[in-house]
Amino acid sequence: MVNSGSLGDGFHTLTERVYFEHTDFSGVVYHTRYLDFLEHGRSDYVRMLGVHHKQMNAAEFGEPLVFAVHRMEIEFKAAARIDDVLTIETQRGQLQGLRLTFNQTIRRDAQVLLEAVVTVILMNPQGKPRRYPGELLLRLGVS
Repeated sequence: MVNSGSLGDGFHTLTERVYFEHTDFSGVVYHTRYLDFLEHGRSDYVRMLGVHHKQMNAAEFGEPLVFAVHRMEIEFKAAARIDDVLTIETQRGQLQGLRLTFNQTIRRDAQVLLEAVVTVILMNPQGKPRRYPGELLLRLGVS
C-alpha cells in the first residue's frame, strides 16, 4: 500500500524517511531535496481531497489543467540527516485571485526543520494561467 499520509480537519500529514539519495557526502539533506518532500506533501494532500493530476490533465474541469509553483518562501531552521523520519505537514492557505497558497512544515519529531509558504497557480497546456473552476475549489475546501 502506498503511504499517502493522513487527512485531518484542514490539514494533511505525510511521513517520509531520509535516504542516502537525499543527502550530501556528510549525511545532511541537500537543500533542494526539501522541495521534493514539500511536493510530496502537497500532491498527496490534494489527491486525498479528490483532486488527481491525471484527471486534471484529462480535462475533468473543462480543459486540461496543471498546478504550477509560482512562488516559494522557505525558512530553513535545522538540518535533517540520513535515516531521520520526517513529517511533512500541509495546510491549505488562501486563494487570492489566481494564486492559492499552501503552508507547509517539515518536522523531525517535535523539532521544526523547515517552514514554507508555497503559492501555486493553475495553467493550461499552453502555459496560460487559469481561474480555479468551482468544482476544483469545492474539492480543495476553498469557499
